[in-house]
Amino acid sequence: MFVIFLSTFEPLKIPPAFYLTAKLYLFSEWAKINRQKRTFNRLKIQRIKLGSLKHINKYLYKYRLRLLLGLLFVVASNYFAVTAVPYVRLTIDYLGTSVSQGIPASESYHQLLIYGLYTLGYAILSGFFLFLMRQTIIVMSRLIEYDLKNEMYEHYQKLDTAFYKRNNTGDMMNRISEDVGRVRMYIGPAIMYIFNTLFLFLFTITEMVNVNFELTLYVLIPLPILAISIYYVSNTINKKSTKVQEQLSGITTHTQEAFSGIRVLKAYGREDKSISDFEKQSNSYKNLTMGLVKVEALFQPFMILLIGLSTLFTIYIGGMQAIDHKISYGNIAEFIVYVNRLTWPIASLGWVTSLIQRAAASQTRINEFLHTKPEITSQLATSETINGDIEFKNVNFVYPDSGIVALKNVSFKIPKGKTLAIIGRTGSGKSTIANLMCRLYDVDSGEILVDKNNIKNIPISALRSQIGYAPQEVILFSDTITHNIAFSIDEENQKADVIVQAAKDAAIYSNIMSFKDQFETIVGERGITLSGGQKQRISIARAIIKKPQIMIFDDCLSAVDTETEEEILGNLKKVMADKTSLIISHRISTVKNSDNIIVIDKGEVIESGNHQQLIEKQGTYFELHKMQLLEEEKTA
Repeated sequence: MFVIFLSTFEPLKIPPAFYLTAKLYLFSEWAKINRQKRTFNRLKIQRIKLGSLKHINKYLYKYRLRLLLGLLFVVASNYFAVTAVPYVRLTIDYLGTSVSQGIPASESYHQLLIYGLYTLGYAILSGFFLFLMRQTIIVMSRLIEYDLKNEMYEHYQKLDTAFYKRNNTGDMMNRISEDVGRVRMYIGPAIMYIFNTLFLFLFTITEMVNVNFELTLYVLIPLPILAISIYYVSNTINKKSTKVQEQLSGITTHTQEAFSGIRVLKAYGREDKSISDFEKQSNSYKNLTMGLVKVEALFQPFMILLIGLSTLFTIYIGGMQAIDHKISYGNIAEFIVYVNRLTWPIASLGWVTSLIQRAAASQTRINEFLHTKPEITSQLATSETINGDIEFKNVNFVYPDSGIVALKNVSFKIPKGKTLAIIGRTGSGKSTIANLMCRLYDVDSGEILVDKNNIKNIPISALRSQIGYAPQEVILFSDTITHNIAFSIDEENQKADVIVQAAKDAAIYSNIMSFKDQFETIVGERGITLSGGQKQRISIARAIIKKPQIMIFDDCLSAVDTETEEEILGNLKKVMADKTSLIISHRISTVKNSDNIIVIDKGEVIESGNHQQLIEKQGTYFELHKMQLLEEEKTA
């Protein structure tokens, strides 16, 4: 095939050395291609990475009308851009003819004006369709970016607590922002330039072949080198891009944790250490990025050089053919314009390849999360109505990530409308019971029954909508106090009097009214502007405002004084009437009025009964009671 290809150049009057060099070069490139075929299996990783972009196909199908219109506009824009070029040849040839034949200047000006108007008209049409092309394809990419971010955020909400313990916040944020942004660059600019290059190349080569086939072949000699270099460099770009994204996730995580824990940083005077750690991570990111930039920086000039060779061939070979009267001088100018029109599309191949490789690396990271299945699911759909009878039957649980044995053969019952209190030392497994009750985890063995139905058979949304949960670790959002209290109810139920009553029941109303903006006070990220006790009481108000059938209070009074605790418990007694309640605490004063109390130690229930019965047993509960009485006497 290459021999036939080269034989077409034999009639040209070119130096033998040049011809021999071209022949040797093409044979060497043919050998390289064969070697690439033999080593294709070593590039499977790259092929798999690019396969991750298949996830985007559903969105391309969704916006197929915009994509098809964009492709039509690509065709129209390039058609009119290429159609204008022959007028360059006509203009130059006409100038030569008018001079040699002595055509009057007025007549020449008129003809040149016509050629100029044609060129301008085609340029305007090409620009108009280029505008429409960007309005369809680039806008489509923004719409897909919006959909993909929503898909990821929705999937994040479905994943369980174990997932969030295994993955840090910074990495999740980076995937939904930076990675999605890089995928958008593939959907928009990369696809647009791929088709733009394809059609422009098609139209331009067709026109060039129609003018002179042999000259066209010489002009295209550098392109195989370009294609092969892109092939090799793209793999390097892919590897470096993946490392850059991973390092960026680390920086995001470090920054997010530093901002969230700024109080601790300042309290321990560790600002300099935090800055030093950030500088180390930033330097690592800078070095990785510079490595990627160097590859791209060397690649682009190399491509421009190859395009420059095409221009050189055009002038040299074209000039020789013009001397032999095989083509006109206008054809040389026409070919130079064609080559220049191909310069950016061909040069952009490296940039587009980089975009695709980066997008593939980013989409691979995105797919890792999107393909993660939630471990907590509803197996069957029984009744969604919950009355509140709760029973733990021989429940055992080990935390999957740490391997800590949290509960061992735990059994108890809470009849509807009754209150069960759980007390024990730190790390005894109290909060684990609350987590299992909310199905943040599933038991390893045993059963949790709600209204005699296994909790796994109750739709998760139905279960959690009927639970008011005030956790041990209070999380408030950077919003107003009103919105934080009303977080658990729908907007149509967020009435001012309901919010005020919940605040009063949680004994936080007077504190709120002392603030300058009262209920419209912005609490800051994670409630940083409030004290621990204030945050706990807002969390309690959030739990009781939804009026659930089941209430869980997980050591949520630990930061309030005993007087405020008595007030809150008195209010909660009214609120919890006819509600099933689970109170978890390490303080006797919090649990002593409960209908039933269980003492848990090292994941096992060691005592149960009401306050008086447990005092009479003089066991662990009695010892805790004595210790806390002594502490109160010392602080009094």
